[in-house]
Amino acid sequence: MQTAEIKRRFLKFFEERNHTVVPSASLVSDDPTVMFTIAGMVPFIPYMTGVVPAPYPRATSVQKCIRTNDIEEVGRTPRHGTFFQMCGNFSFGDYFKREAIEFAWTFLTSAQDEGGLGFNPKDLWVTVYRHDDEAYRFWREIANIPEERIQRLGEDTNYWSAGKPGGPAGPDSEIFFDRGPEYGIDGGPATDDDRYVEIWNLVFMQYERGVDNGDGTFEILGELPKKNIDTGMGLERIAFLLQGVENMYETDQVRPVLDLAASLSGKKYGDKDDDDVRMRVIADHVRSALMLISDGVQPGNEGRGYILRRLLRRVVRNMRLLGVETATFPQLFPASMRAMKDAYPEVERDFDRIARTAYAEEEAFLRTLAQGTTIFEEAVSGAKGSGLAQLSGDIAFKLHDTYGFPIDLTMEMAEEAGLRVNRDKFNELMTEQRERAKADAKSRRSALADLSIYSDFRAKGETQFIGYEDLRAESEVLGIIVEGSSVPVARSGQVAEIILAETTLYAESGGQDADQGWLIAPSGGFEARVDDVQKPVAGLIAHTVTVTEGEIAVGERVESVVDEVYRRQASEAHTATHLIHAALRDALGPDAHQSGSYNKAGYMRLDFSWNQPLSKETRIELEEISNAAVRADYEVITKEMSLDDAKALGARALFGEKYGSVVRMVEIGGPWSRELCGGTHVSGTSEVGLVNLIGESSVGSQNRRVEALVGRNAFADFATERAIVRELSSGLKVPREQVTERVEDLLASLKRAEKKIADLEAAALLGRVPELLAGAEQVGSINFVGGSLGTVGSADDIRHVVLDIRERLGSEASVVAIGGESNGKPIIVIATNEASRDLGVKAGALVKLAAGVLGGGGGGKPDVAQGGGQDAAKLPEAVTAVRRELQSV
Repeated sequence: MQTAEIKRRFLKFFEERNHTVVPSASLVSDDPTVMFTIAGMVPFIPYMTGVVPAPYPRATSVQKCIRTNDIEEVGRTPRHGTFFQMCGNFSFGDYFKREAIEFAWTFLTSAQDEGGLGFNPKDLWVTVYRHDDEAYRFWREIANIPEERIQRLGEDTNYWSAGKPGGPAGPDSEIFFDRGPEYGIDGGPATDDDRYVEIWNLVFMQYERGVDNGDGTFEILGELPKKNIDTGMGLERIAFLLQGVENMYETDQVRPVLDLAASLSGKKYGDKDDDDVRMRVIADHVRSALMLISDGVQPGNEGRGYILRRLLRRVVRNMRLLGVETATFPQLFPASMRAMKDAYPEVERDFDRIARTAYAEEEAFLRTLAQGTTIFEEAVSGAKGSGLAQLSGDIAFKLHDTYGFPIDLTMEMAEEAGLRVNRDKFNELMTEQRERAKADAKSRRSALADLSIYSDFRAKGETQFIGYEDLRAESEVLGIIVEGSSVPVARSGQVAEIILAETTLYAESGGQDADQGWLIAPSGGFEARVDDVQKPVAGLIAHTVTVTEGEIAVGERVESVVDEVYRRQASEAHTATHLIHAALRDALGPDAHQSGSYNKAGYMRLDFSWNQPLSKETRIELEEISNAAVRADYEVITKEMSLDDAKALGARALFGEKYGSVVRMVEIGGPWSRELCGGTHVSGTSEVGLVNLIGESSVGSQNRRVEALVGRNAFADFATERAIVRELSSGLKVPREQVTERVEDLLASLKRAEKKIADLEAAALLGRVPELLAGAEQVGSINFVGGSLGTVGSADDIRHVVLDIRERLGSEASVVAIGGESNGKPIIVIATNEASRDLGVKAGALVKLAAGVLGGGGGGKPDVAQGGGQDAAKLPEAVTAVRRELQSV
């Protein structure tokens, strides 16, 4: 059975059971704390936690997912893939354990000619949480699984939690397929052997969890008011089992790339274990990269971009280990696209863009590999010349960090040269790098400029930033990059990166946005607007410019000119960031430490560790403390000193930043605020002018964010608010101190009036019930009432009328189908009574039929369902379609 057919059957099975089919969300997660969609339930988390009311009681989806935490296992086990598709069915306070178990078992074991997957029940095992007697009983009753094939396991495998106090938690039950004795030892899933493949996980969210107990467990506060179901069936795992292949890499959506890698390398899949692993890695990573680029991810050095770049480079590395050193993406990516386009047509539609991104990244990496190989060979020669048997970890890290060499490639090359690699030192440096990484850092560098270009310029020395003292200065043009290539000249109309020996323009770093300004030829004839200033590699500053006049060549002199107004306002904002940080520590204590920041002219934001919203009083206090420091006109002093000396003075370092042995400390009011910072600042706090706190929000479970306007922007905002208050005071004819009270009174009056109107409208609609009942007709075996209410306020208005009519029709088999129009859109609500449902009539099926006529969709329970569409003029036709459907009952 093809993968696409399994997906189709899954969605059809649950749609027939009143689940709303929800399309896959993007691989790029909306959650700012998560880079990717890592599980099928991620898009539904707001509904499961109750933060957002669920728009439907039941849902089903096949969700695209990316996980790279087990990347080293890819190709080595039958089931680990970085990209996978998770089939899920979800209940939001509707059905629970019994139904979830029955659905899963029915779909898995029903015959294929009946729409199921046709698994033999004798091949399936089940695990339940050790204390979940209810799930155990349901499995025995529903599936009649022998007791010996139901295993009770502990919290580490069969208990799920949202991960924080107040969130949902509950036991889960997993279904495993036994591949047979030729694949491993007997004993069931408890053995954790690859013989038993987990194919479905049913999570029963029934409790509210409390705080951690300190031993990996947590307190249970009680049952949730609404119990939820979250299940996940691995599509790739089901596919490889049903297709009779050995692993997910040999399924129809992945195997074509594996076979092509074998063909390009001249090797045969199945001949050699190491080569087989490499081919499987290539097939997996090409598909993952295809899907990531399709969803808008671009290769980069941070965050999602780094994950994508790593996948692409691992493909290149494994092709090289198979003996192929030329570009292969132009063959591999089209093969993956052809395998995936039936399930995801967008990969074919957007393939030109996907291909350009992938091919350019491969070309850039092949160049850096060539340059890195030269560095490697020099290091090997030096080590052997010194009689060493080991390549230093520093060299291995440089090859990884600057030239993109994966450590295992360096280790294999070193082994071929008869050397070992100091892996411990390499791991130490990698850990330091990960700690320096910023989750919200931007990647604005030229998409196609590989690091070797920057490395060539960096070899000429560091770019000196002299903008603390000077706002304009001459320097030599060391290099020019246009569209990813080093060029000798930048001409009018071009966007270019220009690298100077010295610059007065501040490069974005430490949370401070880049300076604005110009590059100008001292003798005239050339001018460029500076759009961005970045540090593409350590010690190098690159100016992204738009050339507005003339041309400039490498080796010529150019003057960097800072926009003084922008710099002054940016400096005010950066100093205000330090004031807010100090104020947070004053108000909340030392645990409220900075985790990130961003500031530009007139604006600042600061992220800090804290696990709950700030009260109104605390926000006022922060603003008061900060502005008290402004009024105090503390002197702002910058000092360079050793890192140890700065720490001894209590200077605060930002987690994730890299500091050298000599650091720059910014001191405000002596010990009141001491921070390590390379940004620009005012000389006294009174120059900040004013700090106006405008926002406070969450940026993760343990982090908050405050935002403020600074200086002139803060004054302008207050002036706007003052003008608004003045107008309200005049219009309401009350003193300004009474404006709030007067507005509250008016809102209360408006609310009462709206309620009165709603009550009158509802009464008027219910008054039409006798008229609608008078039109009742016998359709087949059903007493049918159909019609339209015309324009209504909402679907609830129609629902009230429908339920009232159903109640008045009594116990005779009846169906009510009433439509209406709200905000220009048609709505139809259908209700059945018990007698009609006994005849097989379901409201959900009928409403889908009616909504289809209206050009939309709908769903609901068998007793009541609701749908909508686009064309309100077709409401009579929709009701007629329902009437026609009932004639056969």
